[in-house]
Amino acid sequence: MSETDTPKPYIEIRDIGIAFGKGKSRVQVLEKVHLNIQEGEFVCLIGHSGCGKSTLLNLVAGLYPPSAGSCVVDGSLVKSPGPDRMMVFQNHSLLPWQTIRQNVALAADCARPELNKAEKAEEVEATLEMVGLSHAMDKRPSEVSGGMKQRAGIARALITKPKVLLMDEPFGALDALTRGKLQESLLEIWERNRITVMMVTHDVDEAILLSDRVVMMSNGPKANVAKILDVGLPRPRSRMEAVNHPLYYQYRNSLTRFLHDNKHHHGPKVERDPEEISLGFIPLSDCAPIIMARELGLFEKMGLKVTLSREPTWRAASKGLMEGRNHASMMLAPTPFLHNLENPGKPIQSSMVLSRNGNAITLRKNLQELGIHDRDTLATWIKQQPPNKKPVFGMVFPSSMHNLILQDWLRAGGIDPDHDVEIIVIPPPQMVANLELNNLVGCCVGEPWNSLAIQKGVGFVPEADDALWPSHPEKILTFTREWQKSNPDKASKLTAALMQACAYCANLENRDHIIQTLAQKNAVHLPEETFAFSMRDQFDNGDGHVKDLPGFHQFFEASSTYFHEDEQRWISEKLRQAGVTPVHENFSLIFDETTYREGCALSGYSPAEGPALSTPHFSNTRIGRLAEGVPA
Repeated sequence: MSETDTPKPYIEIRDIGIAFGKGKSRVQVLEKVHLNIQEGEFVCLIGHSGCGKSTLLNLVAGLYPPSAGSCVVDGSLVKSPGPDRMMVFQNHSLLPWQTIRQNVALAADCARPELNKAEKAEEVEATLEMVGLSHAMDKRPSEVSGGMKQRAGIARALITKPKVLLMDEPFGALDALTRGKLQESLLEIWERNRITVMMVTHDVDEAILLSDRVVMMSNGPKANVAKILDVGLPRPRSRMEAVNHPLYYQYRNSLTRFLHDNKHHHGPKVERDPEEISLGFIPLSDCAPIIMARELGLFEKMGLKVTLSREPTWRAASKGLMEGRNHASMMLAPTPFLHNLENPGKPIQSSMVLSRNGNAITLRKNLQELGIHDRDTLATWIKQQPPNKKPVFGMVFPSSMHNLILQDWLRAGGIDPDHDVEIIVIPPPQMVANLELNNLVGCCVGEPWNSLAIQKGVGFVPEADDALWPSHPEKILTFTREWQKSNPDKASKLTAALMQACAYCANLENRDHIIQTLAQKNAVHLPEETFAFSMRDQFDNGDGHVKDLPGFHQFFEASSTYFHEDEQRWISEKLRQAGVTPVHENFSLIFDETTYREGCALSGYSPAEGPALSTPHFSNTRIGRLAEGVPA
């Protein structure tokens, strides 16, 4: 395409710079920022705090003039705020004494005086219907949820018919499920209107899901555009299709690598503190030992400086360990077996089991209307489906207990997981949203996502871990063998701190404190009631009855922290049966018993003794016959 054929940018940010303060206190926040955005394009700005993302958004909004350069929108120089550019803030800023309808109507009064009373009322109702608030338009902000307030803020911006929608972390303060719903709603609204959007976010997955391009900002001061990622995922776009697209994790890795490379410095690069240990975790109920070790100061008591790194997916957690972004990580018990086969030069090992159990199989709630209430009725329904319309099930990672348990549970009911259904990978925080959107028939996932599906009325649980594989190893503490050899003292002390945390988590008297801590924003960030049953060893299957489930979460019972050789062999064989690892590969242990015993000595606990705790319930499957010594 020649230069004359290139479409003229709708937004032209021309070498913009801005500084605040005077004299010695003057700080150059942005310097020579150049960015062109086409009409109807969705662009996300991402970068660390202090990189000027919001400042750049405010410059486009005209909230203050630049110190240098200029911004042009649709051919007009931006000199001040105007109705052609509307802002959606993280705080919805609704007037509390007015209804949702009145808040949106006020924006129409200010920006569209040409509308008569009837036209304005019609526009307000149509806009609220667009964002899914028709049922709540006459309620005040105090009477609706945080997500609904944000929808109202978006409606207030949209009714002005702006040329550009500017969004400054609009979903940042919301819980994972509400945020996911609003992301999907924003996608639908954008598809219908194709308005030009600039959005600031700290969420890599949100940026990929929504954007045509992701603009990566360098660290400030004197921040500018460092890189731009073109997102080539097809539109219209859904979360499930996006995360399963071959390019999704390539995009994700590019963004996380950029953020990691810029994490520890502003301006000249500063090396990471050599004493710091970065420990990865996934926001699940059984990350409790890691979160409580921080909460109780157990890392510091061992003389460690530990920073927790919240990982969005198991793939990201595994990559974080391999790339050195994290020194240690919470990991699915089966993952190192696959990793060590694929990466013999950089093996992963484990020094303790962090948790056992904690999983369930959840089916979509509306299946009950079809008479499906257990595995037998599910199997009958699946056999009736046309071959080209296989029911889709979700699990969190191929080398996970969730995948192995789900496959064996299906097989035990006469359902062939290789031919009768499709099993796909869905990150744990996205599982409930995919059930709600009817993208999944069912899933196998850890808590609190099964409980959340039940509380949201989108799922029910036919089987939990008490009927699947009681006391199976679930999450383990891992690090690379290379790091352990270079840091044996840190590995042992880290194990000891988490051993003490596991002991604390095992005491049911401490579970209220654990629930309160897990609910916080820097942990799992879901309402306390989401953890209320399972963390107290109870379970609501979605049938209206809550049953006692002793040991649903096991952290320190009997020999639970010890990874028995029998269990390792069992998992290795199950991975082969499920087709995750090659059939004829030699088995190798992943448990670092030396570090485990040193951790026990430092923590004051005796090393675990006794037989393996786990008792598989799949004797009628090939894997069960192999375990019992019966030829398959």
